[in-house]
Amino acid sequence: MREDAILSPSQVGQYLKNMMDRDRLLSRLLVRGELSNYKMYPSGHHYFTLKDGEGSLRCVMFRSDAQYLRFRPENGMQVIAAGRVTVFPRDGQYQMYCARLTPEGVGDLALAFEQLKEKLAQEGLFDPSRKKEIPEFPGEIALITSPAGAAVRDMIRILGARWPLTRICVIPVRVQGEEAPQEIAAAIQWANLKRVADLIITGRGGGSMEDLWAFNEEIVARAIYRSDIPIISAVGHEPDVTIADFVADLRASTPSNAAELAVPDQNEVYMSLLGGRERLEGAISTKLAQYRKNLERLASSRTMTEPGSYFREKRLVLDYQSNRLAHGLRGAASTQRERLGRLTAALPNGAIRTVTSRRERLNALAASLDAMSPLKVLGRGYSIAQRGDGKVVISVNDVAAGDRLKLTVSDGNVDCQVL
Repeated sequence: MREDAILSPSQVGQYLKNMMDRDRLLSRLLVRGELSNYKMYPSGHHYFTLKDGEGSLRCVMFRSDAQYLRFRPENGMQVIAAGRVTVFPRDGQYQMYCARLTPEGVGDLALAFEQLKEKLAQEGLFDPSRKKEIPEFPGEIALITSPAGAAVRDMIRILGARWPLTRICVIPVRVQGEEAPQEIAAAIQWANLKRVADLIITGRGGGSMEDLWAFNEEIVARAIYRSDIPIISAVGHEPDVTIADFVADLRASTPSNAAELAVPDQNEVYMSLLGGRERLEGAISTKLAQYRKNLERLASSRTMTEPGSYFREKRLVLDYQSNRLAHGLRGAASTQRERLGRLTAALPNGAIRTVTSRRERLNALAASLDAMSPLKVLGRGYSIAQRGDGKVVISVNDVAAGDRLKLTVSDGNVDCQVL
């Protein structure tokens, strides 16, 4: 056996690697299979296995290629991998070095869209309860879009025509390309930090899904969600739907439609004001006519034309009631006298004399009591002095200067103070 025919394991591996690298089929290969054992390491490299019902193929996707993945690979997903197959000399095993990975049956952008949509929906970023109200008359509107596109010119033109009182601030950003998502998110954050507007409109004109993809990035969605300023999303045309549309406080079908939704139409407001003024004037005229009618009715009433008649009528009623009362009292007195007469007649002579004697004694006692009454004394010009505690003053020693006294006279009380 010749010594130069003996190879080391590394030489065998290198030989196989060189041979496979020269194979045109293995250097530009498309492999369909199911993802298994998918892992992403801190280095950014992705390791996984492609398998079917009868075999498996080890694969690696380096960080430089993995950074362009639009979707999140998951175990069990059917994919098509593009790359090359060669031997790794260190362990002598062949594996596939993937440059691209595409989900089978659906584009990677469509899959990435659905995955991010589901993720953000579960986190509550689309919840209607957290959406902010769009101001009815915004004082200033910030347009976060490309300064060179037709969309920004349309929005400025429509905003100026519908509501010239609104100031417009254009924050220029790229709306397409790798840097676009970071610029859009940073512009939203800056607008909130500086409070440059009452309302933000962000978007761009129409295009393919790839052209609109900046508004499907997670960084833009989260910037919209964290914004304290209400945001209208205006991306593409009516059929176009982006993640930004779901997160924004209001979705517009086009940038032009966003401008229409952002401000009122000055002509409609003017007509509304005219209608309100006419209704107000009509209501005032109706009220004035009603008050005038009531005033005329009151002015022509008898109370206003003959004020004394009211009192004369009430006086007649009072006289009538007084006569009725006097007649009733006289009737009652007569009835009592008759009853007393009947009672007196029914009594024996001795009883009559007793009653008469006692009535005379009662009259004498009443006269004596009346003569001793303090009211009689007060009627002759005297008065009773009482202190604040109710004690009657009978001596000058009972009072001092400044004391308040109540003097009772024949027809009332007099409050006074001792000087």
